[in-house]
Amino acid sequence: MSTVIYGLLEEEKERNLEMQEIHQREIDLLPKGSIYRRRIGDSKNTYHYLSYRENGKTKTKYLGNDKEHIAETRKKIAKRKHLEKIVKRLKLEYTQICKIVKE
Repeated sequence: MSTVIYGLLEEEKERNLEMQEIHQREIDLLPKGSIYRRRIGDSKNTYHYLSYRENGKTKTKYLGNDKEHIAETRKKIAKRKHLEKIVKRLKLEYTQICKIVKE
């Protein structure tokens, strides 16, 4: 393999790892899980909860009834899922680059 191509692949490998780290740090700051609504009894009030797993156990966190806060939390969860997909693709690319460099 040409040294120019090899050098480009090495640079891409480093860039890929950097991007994985950046996105992972951002993912760690965002909430995980999903939001669900619950009505208790005949009450007309709706209660919103964030449900997620921590150490193998399901946890719930009461979010309140503030529609702005709930919408913001939904956006953050969607952003986390999007970033997780990006990291997954980056990891796949990284393994492919490593295979090519080894050949």
